[in-house]
Amino acid sequence: MQLEAHLQNIFGFESFKKGQHETITKVLKGQSTAAIFPTGSGKSLCYQLPAMQLTGLTLVVSPLLSLMKDQLDFLLKHKIPAARLDSTLDRQDYSKVIEHAKNNQLKILMISVERFKNERFRNQLKQMNIALLVIDEAHCISEWGHNFRPDYLKLPHYQKEFNIPQSLLLTATATDQVIIDIREKFNIAKDDVVVTGFYRKNLYLQMSPIDQSQRNQQLLKRIQSDPSASTIVYVTLQKTAQEVSEFLTANGIHSTYYHAGMKSDERERLQNNFMHGKIPCIVATIAFGMGIDKSDVRRVIHYDLPKSIENYSQEIGRSGRDGENSLCEVMANNDDINIHENFVYGDTPDKSSIRQFLEQIKNTQEAYLELKMMTLSKELNMRVLPLKTLLVYLEIEGIITPKYTYYEEYSFKNINDVKAVINQFDGERRSFIQTIFNHCVVKKTYTYVDIQAIMNNYNTQRSRIVVALEYFDEKGIIELQAKQSVERFEINNKHFDLQTLTKTMHDLFINKEQVEIKRIHNMLNFFESVDCLSKNLAHYFGEELSFSECGHCSHCHSGQANFHSSNQLKPIHAFNFIDLTQEFKMVIQEQYSSNNLCKFLCGIYTPLFTQYKIKNLKNFARLEKYPFAEVKSWIYEHDC
Repeated sequence: MQLEAHLQNIFGFESFKKGQHETITKVLKGQSTAAIFPTGSGKSLCYQLPAMQLTGLTLVVSPLLSLMKDQLDFLLKHKIPAARLDSTLDRQDYSKVIEHAKNNQLKILMISVERFKNERFRNQLKQMNIALLVIDEAHCISEWGHNFRPDYLKLPHYQKEFNIPQSLLLTATATDQVIIDIREKFNIAKDDVVVTGFYRKNLYLQMSPIDQSQRNQQLLKRIQSDPSASTIVYVTLQKTAQEVSEFLTANGIHSTYYHAGMKSDERERLQNNFMHGKIPCIVATIAFGMGIDKSDVRRVIHYDLPKSIENYSQEIGRSGRDGENSLCEVMANNDDINIHENFVYGDTPDKSSIRQFLEQIKNTQEAYLELKMMTLSKELNMRVLPLKTLLVYLEIEGIITPKYTYYEEYSFKNINDVKAVINQFDGERRSFIQTIFNHCVVKKTYTYVDIQAIMNNYNTQRSRIVVALEYFDEKGIIELQAKQSVERFEINNKHFDLQTLTKTMHDLFINKEQVEIKRIHNMLNFFESVDCLSKNLAHYFGEELSFSECGHCSHCHSGQANFHSSNQLKPIHAFNFIDLTQEFKMVIQEQYSSNNLCKFLCGIYTPLFTQYKIKNLKNFARLEKYPFAEVKSWIYEHDC
């Protein structure tokens, strides 16, 4: 009964939900654990309660700012000492959080995975006593998951580097393959994985195939049936979110839109309004919802097809968390498939881009690489996410090893009396501090630190210089800022065969592309299921239900759905190839490739297109409703 007493005293809950007690017990025994619970089933409590019992700090890695904010608000409400580090904090608040974490005044600290690459934070982390590493949305670690993030692959390494004794992985969407993958990466025993099942009897799964021209009216009719019911409408594109919300508002529905292109403070304001019931209906891309803990969402409506079964499961899981009946409806057809497929194809780099990067590795005179991600992304015409993925692939292949990330530029606001600062120190430390200030360049407002010059003149390590600057910042002597992160990699092997390795790397991307395309079509097959939808959804995530019909899905009530296509497209061969491509070829010139042309016609943006302002050309996205493979084949017929 001891855990139950803590649950009551700290959180005011009478009892644990399924799986929570078992997971928390394993964590408190010092075992690394994975908890696979459906969305809304209380995964966060599995670290929140142990954090109060553990002697050190619980470090939580969350993928989204909104996710951290919701969880932090909950913790502070229950008087649990917790904080988050993110870009919204000013210098004073950031320093206060770090000081509390180092002085054992925090029980929980929330960060993004990118924070580990921050040179300043890494130095500060070494001064903290971390008892538990928690990874929220842990499926991001797995290439087999629906939201793979290369930076997550480094988390097992970070756990070892910072001597964190145990880990807790949390996710709502993990197939058997993903569970095996994440378990092996963190050396979690099979018996220490807690899976509670995915079936929820209070969700009505409705498949409503509707032509694009009829969707707005059908959506309006659905919402008008109960305008005050809390509703999330999911769309694929940012422009669709705004258009649909404006249509609903014009027809008397109190709604707003939400997407990743909006400023963070505006997104936070809208999310708070929705959470507190001030806005009953929000039309959003998938940027909205992760970590949203609103118990009374009565409807989750997919205006467009979801990205995958995993996304669908996660998104409908935001409805009916109070146990009351809720509607989960898909109002779409397979016209949306091409948009999803084009996102996938856009992340597959050209073979020539991979070769270009491998040539850099092979030809450099140094034993290391120093990379600025955004700069390299533009040079290679490769999006940042696939670029990070390529680096991970090369690490696995043994070609490179990531060492650390540092800031190229450190600066601070000019201080009036440098001599007084130096006079605070004696002996060798005084000489060291004197050397730092001797190699600073004072400009109008800021003083810039020449770290390389300091190292050249004082036989010291970079880390000591950064620690000294951090010390001055903590004491309020300077206001330190760091810019232009550089990632350093050690090169292990330059003697690879260029052609062979280029093909190997490209094949990995092609395989990943095929997996993602298959994931899209698996989703459509699920929606057109010949069996009970609830039973099939549970089966996809490894749960076998005893019944043959749930009685609360559209298949059980009205039979199989058919997500047909309403697009009446003219044959692609009816287009004039020269008319569609001439302007693009003139602008892009020597950067032309068949693959770039295909992305141009399908409306897939790449870093190269930004440089040439390709989006402004009249035929950009002209063939976006056609399958990428069909457009590619048509181009090759004319280019060969």
